[in-house]
Amino acid sequence: MASFSVTDIERIFRAEHGRAVAVLVRVFGDIDVAEEAVQDAFTRAVERWPSTGLPPSPTGWIITTARNRAIDRLRRQAKHDARHTEADLEEAAAEPVEERAVRDDELRLIFTCCHPSLAPAAQVALTLRLVGGLTTPEIARAFLVPEPTMAQRLVRAKGKIRDARIPYRVPEAEDLGVRLRAVLSVVYLVFNEGYAASAGTRLVREELCTEAIRLGRLLAELMPDAPEVMGLLALMLLLDARRSARTTRDGGLVRLPEQDRSLWDRRLIAEGQAIVRECLRRNEPGPYQIQAAINAVHSDAADAAATDWRQIVALYDQLLVHAPSPVVALNRAVAVAEIDGPGAALVLVDRLDLDAYYLFHAIRADLLRRMGRRAEAARAYDAALARTQNEAERALLRNRRDSLGPE
Repeated sequence: MASFSVTDIERIFRAEHGRAVAVLVRVFGDIDVAEEAVQDAFTRAVERWPSTGLPPSPTGWIITTARNRAIDRLRRQAKHDARHTEADLEEAAAEPVEERAVRDDELRLIFTCCHPSLAPAAQVALTLRLVGGLTTPEIARAFLVPEPTMAQRLVRAKGKIRDARIPYRVPEAEDLGVRLRAVLSVVYLVFNEGYAASAGTRLVREELCTEAIRLGRLLAELMPDAPEVMGLLALMLLLDARRSARTTRDGGLVRLPEQDRSLWDRRLIAEGQAIVRECLRRNEPGPYQIQAAINAVHSDAADAAATDWRQIVALYDQLLVHAPSPVVALNRAVAVAEIDGPGAALVLVDRLDLDAYYLFHAIRADLLRRMGRRAEAARAYDAALARTQNEAERALLRNRRDSLGPE
């Protein structure tokens, strides 16, 4: 009989946490009861599984064990709390664990965590805690906030769901598009914080990238007919494929043109490109699908010189139609520079109102540098340095500024 370590059990529980919590929230109508019961089940698994081995259905075992622990706890509390009658508890104990019902519950939980009544930071924290199974200390470390701050954020979010009676359901068809955009935004926020951390010494927080992709795969499994869900998954896969080439051994940032593309993960690229092709066949374009297509073009090129920049500009033109923003226009200008030169791109960049965005100044600096306007480039690098707190990004900007030489 195969034995399991605590690490093995933690990995399984991380994968199954959202499913178990989702079922118990529906059964008992209380997030705290659900969380505590799933944690009790985890403790029980740590005690039993190393000697008994993995049960035939880990999901069923976790849900059944957690449900029984919750029922026992609520029975003990019944004399003080009339919310759960004995008949209710008996009904909960008898309910079978069915895969389709579990999937529906999990989707309900995701939409509840991303309800528009909650602040974006609370949506992210609650999704990572309830769906992803990350601990409060893990989430706090990932977003560089004190653990008590994150704990309070989670408590307030759960209190808001309870007090505002936020419904535990998938939105109706007329609201689904708007609500799904919020869900995808939360997942992409998690990925972006992992892909390019907003502060700290590390450029990449691998654990957040991995968790965002896991959430993306979960959404794709639950909503396979939603093109933007598939587009977001493809986008994250194609970006994450570059992870090994994006930093030096000492953690320094390597820009896309200088990356060693032999280090790119061809398996992730193949998967991402296959999803992009499927999205193209559906012909229901949206912002995440178009961004994925842009990155698919990058992943096709053997080196930076082989990049099909005209196709990338055309895709950015599409993106500006579907999701117009100054940041999209800035990225389009970078592609224009590769076709029409830095001067043409600088004209486009200088029309944008992005003074607070460090990449706006970093891109201006690079364009000015290519045009031989060193003094202006140096000032633009200084402006970029003043607007980022990530040490890997700051080190690259300092090196590029210093390479200009004295003014």
